[in-house]
Amino acid sequence: MVAVLAVQYDCIVVGGGPAGAMAAIQAAASGARVLVCEKNRRIGRKLAITGKGRCNVTNNCPTTELLKNVTGGHKFLYSAFSRFSAQDTMQFFESLGVPLKTERGNRVFPASDKADDIVSALEQCLADYGIDVRTGTVTKLLTENGQVCGVALGGQSVTASAVIVATGGCSYPLTGSTGDGYAFARSLGLEVTALRPSLTALACPVGLCRECTGLTLKNIGIRLFENDKLIYTDFGELLFTHTGISGPVVLSASAHMRTDGAQYAIEVDLKPALDAETLDKRLLRDFEERRNKAIKNALDALLPAALRAPLLALTAIPPETPVNTLTRAQRAQLVSAMKALRLAPLKQLGFENAVVTAGGIALAEIDPKTMAAKRVPGLFFAGEVLDLDAYTGGFNLQIAFSTGYAAGEAAAAYAFSIDQ
Repeated sequence: MVAVLAVQYDCIVVGGGPAGAMAAIQAAASGARVLVCEKNRRIGRKLAITGKGRCNVTNNCPTTELLKNVTGGHKFLYSAFSRFSAQDTMQFFESLGVPLKTERGNRVFPASDKADDIVSALEQCLADYGIDVRTGTVTKLLTENGQVCGVALGGQSVTASAVIVATGGCSYPLTGSTGDGYAFARSLGLEVTALRPSLTALACPVGLCRECTGLTLKNIGIRLFENDKLIYTDFGELLFTHTGISGPVVLSASAHMRTDGAQYAIEVDLKPALDAETLDKRLLRDFEERRNKAIKNALDALLPAALRAPLLALTAIPPETPVNTLTRAQRAQLVSAMKALRLAPLKQLGFENAVVTAGGIALAEIDPKTMAAKRVPGLFFAGEVLDLDAYTGGFNLQIAFSTGYAAGEAAAAYAFSIDQ
């Protein structure tokens, strides 16, 4: 039997990440007495490491563009994005004294390049609204007559008229995202869709990746194949690692690797601005200027140094071959390798290395306007715990802020309606 605290709240928020903090702030702004339960010593632990410690807060684009970058559940988010847009997120943080800047791809960062400025601003805002923040792990949602009425926290029962679950997903579990919200949902009979890591680097056994470790390729194209069927294309930046490949285009591609047991491959187009015929003419021109050189020394205008030998190895052209002796077939091999550098088989890294979790609380269970659980009165969800995910570029944090805003506002309204 757990002891019941004397203090009562209108709203309890489980999780102090971006969705939870925004939900708490909006509920308090609506007049609710709010408690945030956070298992870490400080809120926003995962937020503090996003964007390599810079925090890509949102993407400075219209709602229509936000929706295009959502890979799962974009129709569900129309209402939330419309009510709290990327511009609203920017205005919110700037009103808290955090100057922002917009970079390539409309990515928005704090002007200081310090994620901690975002976390500190949220902490101060919670304090300014008089929101209680308690450290500890919520082990259970309390219910009475089928309605949520509080949480079990640190051996005590804390009661409230509404509870918002904003516990995050399973990605980066060391930050506290250990899937607690899914267990809460299942315990109340709500459906949780299959969970999988998304926006991850990819493991690839091809020796070329290992040989090119640390090399970044810019302005390249990629094509992702699932069982030899083209399913996704992109343009941008790719990074070779000692275990495979990473970079923005790779993370985005990983969001489309959704089929268990499927075979995945990526073809890299090193020269997407040139078709095969034009690239062959370019090779002929470069080789004419370097006619007395070996092929290994004649690709300096087209390929970075670290990539030349590994790429030649894939063509079976001996690196000492003089360029003035290359045959048309050998040039065709070289063109093919540059236009379709095949990296396979590919495997996603686990939740430990995933930016977000794909899957979660089934959207059919949730009211898209209020984030309320349709079958459990008093229960709301926000953020990554929901079956929502998007590409990199600030879109996932915008999902957190928008759904948190909607949940906080609706939870406060619900609490007041219960209290009357």
